[in-house]
Order: sequence, then structure tokens, then C-alpha cells
Amino acid sequence: MTVNTNSLISITEANQNFSKVARLVDENGSAVILKNNVPRYIIMEFSEVEKLQNASDEDVNDVSKRLIAQNLEAYKELAK
Repeated sequence: MTVNTNSLISITEANQNFSKVARLVDENGSAVILKNNVPRYIIMEFSEVEKLQNASDEDVNDVSKRLIAQNLEAYKELAK
């Protein structure tokens, strides 16, 4: 995952100035909160999380369709 260095903020600063975190999300799409100088948390817009969730659901559907296509004969035999 690529992290925009402009979206990094320490947990102490995030705790003291949450409006700055919200601004970072508005400007950069997300904010990464560092704990002990290590990325620990990510804050992003709820609508973006919904898009990511929908994408993973679509991936599951694609895999399911592929497996059904690959094993169609076996499914037909089982259905008898």
C-alpha cells in the first residue's frame, strides 16, 4: 500500500486535534495515524470504504462464476 506522506499524523496530534485529521482525509482521501512512528490506523471517508466492500463482493462473485463454469459437469451429475 502506498502512503502519501502528507497524510501522516502522530496519534498524539490526532488525539489533540481531530479536526486536522478530518482535513487530511478531505484533502488526501485518507489519514494514517502513527503510533510509535509506525503506521497503525487509517481513517478514510465512509463512502470509500463502501466502494472497497462492494469491490470485494464482486471479486467473490467472479470467483464463484469461474468455479461453477470449471465444474459444470460435476454439478450436473450431482444434481441428478
